[in-house]
Amino acid sequence: MAHSKRILDKYLSQNVSRNTQDLFAEWLAASVDEELKDQILQDHWEREYYLSPEDIEKSYPINIRVGKGKDGSNSWEYRRPASIAMLKEQMPDIFGLQEALDFQVDYLQDNLPGYANVGVGRDDGEAKGERMAIFYNTERVELLDWGTYWLSETPDVPSKGWDAAYPRCATWSKMRLKYSGKEFFYVNTHLDHRGAESQRKGLDMIVCKIAEMNPAGLPMVLTGDFNVEPENPVLDELDSRMRSARTSALDSNDKATFNGWGARAIIIDYIYHSGFSYCPEYKVLDKSYDSVPYISDHYPVMSRLKFK
Repeated sequence: MAHSKRILDKYLSQNVSRNTQDLFAEWLAASVDEELKDQILQDHWEREYYLSPEDIEKSYPINIRVGKGKDGSNSWEYRRPASIAMLKEQMPDIFGLQEALDFQVDYLQDNLPGYANVGVGRDDGEAKGERMAIFYNTERVELLDWGTYWLSETPDVPSKGWDAAYPRCATWSKMRLKYSGKEFFYVNTHLDHRGAESQRKGLDMIVCKIAEMNPAGLPMVLTGDFNVEPENPVLDELDSRMRSARTSALDSNDKATFNGWGARAIIIDYIYHSGFSYCPEYKVLDKSYDSVPYISDHYPVMSRLKFK
């Protein structure tokens, strides 16, 4: 009951309809037993809290861990069935990969019927190097346009920017939900793990590009491994323009997203959103799949987003 009350209090603080607020005010004041209160809440949640086909049911960033990493029993060959098991259980509408090499993207595509993907290798703009691939459920989502730019002084060509250790890029897509016709943008990236200047300038570039590509103010989702923790000032400008799903969701937690195969626990993977009514849920998927303890050295992060 306390969990439901916490979600309820946060829900009422969001920009929701007057009718919803009136209903919950009545619920709070109702002189009924706790079991009946829970039933009232559940009945309403089925209409309001859980999303309709018009909304983004699930979106993810997934740092899949580069497939050529020397990770012993955590190597890609042992983890890949668990990755498919997780995705088939969750069935996200859309998700963005980080660190994915071509053979990893191909494996997921081959084993996820009903999905398609876009993205290019960061080293040559074609197949070489890691991809910031975006996968989407073709039964639910239609691709309208997409592209990739590099986080550097020369964003239109494969390049390494500022003090980055590696080339870094962002893949963007413009999407339409088939059920409702509602359109939104989805951007997926992976900031450098060493260069503080490249982290700051790279994310600033993404924020500026988002503004440029979206003059109509369509709903926007940004996902990625940012390689910085939540209190890092690198996030300040982004925090002023978009909302973190972790901090804005009605139902959320502060679980670590990077696990280091059990050796570390920090938050460096994010979902940001703008232009939506609210985010009902944010969740770190930290359970094991297919008897594999870790599908990556990062946990997938999930959010649900409700359109206005």
